[in-house]
Amino acid sequence: MQAQKSARPWFLYIIETKHDQLYTGVTLDWQRRFEEHNTGSVKCAKALRGKGPLTLRFCAKLNCQKSAMQAEIWMKKQVRIKKLQIINGKTALPYTHTVVCLTNFGLTQKYS
Repeated sequence: MQAQKSARPWFLYIIETKHDQLYTGVTLDWQRRFEEHNTGSVKCAKALRGKGPLTLRFCAKLNCQKSAMQAEIWMKKQVRIKKLQIINGKTALPYTHTVVCLTNFGLTQKYS
């Protein structure tokens, strides 16, 4: 008997480093994942190590892993200006999603 896949939502997030670089990733738990990146834990992405402080700039909830991974691939192909437009709400992701309001979680967004 095969176990059913989780119906939990997935999240696409964008983090900005102290050098103004944008990092995009997907996860089931964006708060835990951001904390892992921000503290430089063993599970921190190599691309983010030593580049803090980090700022969570964008987070969107997607329905499933497939949509999240497709959105991540799409986002990584975009130029910086397009990513900033998405972060600032001037352009929407081409995937069904809900933007997570980061200020509700005590996080602040920087706007360019």
